[in-house]
Amino acid sequence: MMEPTKKDWKLFKDKIGIWQETYIEKINKEYILLLSGELPESTKFWELEKRLKIDKKRPGVCIELTKSNMIFDIVSLMNDGVISLENLDEFSDELKEFVKFLLERL
Repeated sequence: MMEPTKKDWKLFKDKIGIWQETYIEKINKEYILLLSGELPESTKFWELEKRLKIDKKRPGVCIELTKSNMIFDIVSLMNDGVISLENLDEFSDELKEFVKFLLERL
């Protein structure tokens, strides 16, 4: 298992809030579309409740910041479409390669 560098850990802590805000903005727009749709009001309500229940557990919304889980969190963020490889440009080559390695195994 690869241990993140201090620089990568600092970058992650600096960027996670921005990534989450961007993701939450995206899903909020999806909620607006859902609520603006033609479905019955009760259907929209329960569909929104279902989405919120799922979304609030996603790493793009809520994450426990630990250095030991950072790489797995990055992979989860990528799998959920919160970030892409381009978001990792400033991170070490070693981290990027390990993340790519893990993504290929999923």
